[in-house]
Amino acid sequence: MNSGARKICFVTGSRADFGLLVWPMRAIRETSGLTLQLIATGMHLAPEFGYTFNTIRDEGFEVDERVETLLASDTGAGVAKSVGLGVIGFADAFARLHPDLVVLLGDRFEMFAAAQAAMFMRLPMAHLFGGDVTEGAVDESIRHAISKMSHLHFASNAGSAQRLVQLGEDPSRIHTIGSVGIDAIKRLELMDRDSIGRAVGLPLGERNALVTFHPVTVEAGRSMAELDELFAALSALDPAFRLIFTLANADAEGRALNERTKAFAAARPNTIAVASLGQLRYLSLMSQVDVVIGNSSSGILEAPSFGVPTVDVGDRQKGRERAASVFHTAPERGAIGSAIAQALQRGRKDTVNPYGDGDSSRRFADIIAGIPDFGQLLKKSFHDLPASGARP
Repeated sequence: MNSGARKICFVTGSRADFGLLVWPMRAIRETSGLTLQLIATGMHLAPEFGYTFNTIRDEGFEVDERVETLLASDTGAGVAKSVGLGVIGFADAFARLHPDLVVLLGDRFEMFAAAQAAMFMRLPMAHLFGGDVTEGAVDESIRHAISKMSHLHFASNAGSAQRLVQLGEDPSRIHTIGSVGIDAIKRLELMDRDSIGRAVGLPLGERNALVTFHPVTVEAGRSMAELDELFAALSALDPAFRLIFTLANADAEGRALNERTKAFAAARPNTIAVASLGQLRYLSLMSQVDVVIGNSSSGILEAPSFGVPTVDVGDRQKGRERAASVFHTAPERGAIGSAIAQALQRGRKDTVNPYGDGDSSRRFADIIAGIPDFGQLLKKSFHDLPASGARP
């Protein structure tokens, strides 16, 4: 490590954000004058979510600090307490690491905890994917809150960049780079059909679907009913249809959804539930299946780059910009079944992905390296929009 290099500290709390951060972290590591720090937290440290801490090492990264946050409870109160534990843990980790810049991605509660600790410790923050919209999840509010605590912004699309301006962020600090998740699609050597079937534990058939359903966190109690509607729609498919489920995140109600999903998979032939596939297996599987189903952001951000259609269920991703390959549906069995039929009829075809071209990570690192003094970012003021009429 170059003792004179500026320390760029990334925080990762789940398989999902780590898969997106791999290439930005590699770009930082390869950039002269910068050195990489990494903190692992959340689901990475929990066996029930696949203990994906090992995945980090498999990708060639060393973890500088671990911050335990998860409690056994996944109620709203349990998640709130997890945030509190995270603030304490991140304060200790940042005090030991002394980063020059903290990098946070997205909207999970672990990121919210890290942002609070960094804010009070006067550490400059860079935020990836601020300005995105997901109206069906409490993540919407968390994401905007992190944006307001951050000092440098990397938006996935022009609409998100405009929302950051509406939040009062300085346009000179907002950079539209696209989605870093597409970088992996461009760079990884994906597994072939037979290999991915063996790795997952279920050989692929004539028809295959990749399914993920996360809690709908804005309205308590809705998630289980919507999952049951999804199960009913999937049960109406041809019995030979292969279904590969990835389990939900550690959000409120996440554990209950996962138990229901595992029971559904265990009772059906040609169906399997996997806690965590990892980036290579997940993207390889996405490249082979006929349809992506559920409410994961990956169906909107990454799937269009493969040309595979997505059936987006419910409101969790409501508001995101979408490619033509994404079919939105209400969380009702008949509507879901119709959307699946439309997606299968469309099939795989070249699709324009509104989230970039696969070079986002290099843009990100170059912008970071070009900032002469991260400390000056702390001097932040609200950027007012031009007046457009009388005050209310």
